[in-house]
Amino acid sequence: MSVSVICNDVFKKVIDDYHLLDFIDAKKSNPYSDSLSLEKIIYDKCWIDTIQWHLEDIIRKPNINPEEALKIKRRIDSSNQDRTDMVEELDDYFFDKFSNSKPSNDAILNTETPAWAIDRLSILSLKIFHMNEEANRESASVEHRKKCSEKLELLLTQRKNLSKAIDQLLNNISNGSVIISTYKQMKMYNDESLNPELYSKDD
Repeated sequence: MSVSVICNDVFKKVIDDYHLLDFIDAKKSNPYSDSLSLEKIIYDKCWIDTIQWHLEDIIRKPNINPEEALKIKRRIDSSNQDRTDMVEELDDYFFDKFSNSKPSNDAILNTETPAWAIDRLSILSLKIFHMNEEANRESASVEHRKKCSEKLELLLTQRKNLSKAIDQLLNNISNGSVIISTYKQMKMYNDESLNPELYSKDD
C-alpha cells in the first residue's frame, strides 16, 4: 500500500472520528497510539488540523466576544506550533526510513519535504469533507450547492494529483534520484527567547 493511500485512509478516519462528536474539546482517541507507526503520527497530525479548522471557523463569527476571540487566537497560535512540530516529527520518520538510501551523483533537491507535502494532503482532506457538506446542504440555494459541487470536483482532482506526487517523491528518494532534505521552520514568534515582544522587560 502506498504512503498516499495510507495517509488518505487515516485522514478520513480522523475527520470522521472528530465529527462523531463535532466538538473542539473532543478527546482524541488514536487507534494507533500503541505503535511508532506512520499511521500514529499522521493521525495525531490530522487531529490537530481538524481541531484548528473548526477554531478558524469559530474566530470568524461576527458577534464573537472579544475575550473569547483572544482565547481562540491564542489557541490557534499554539495549534500552529503543534502542527509544525508534528510535521517535523513526520520528516524525522522519513529521514530514518530512508537513512540507507544513497543519492546518485546527479540526484536533485526538492523544494518541499515529504512531511510538508503530506501536511497539504491533510488540509485537502478537510477541504473535501467540508466542501462536500456544503455541496449537499439542503438549506443552501441550488446555485450555492452547484458551485460547491464544482469546487469539490477540483479538490478531488488536486488530492489525486498531490497523492501521486507524494508517492513519486518518496519513490525518487528511495531510488536515489532525489536527495531527502529538511527545511526546519525555526518559528521565532512563539519562542520567548527570540520574540522581542516576549523577552522585552518593557510593558
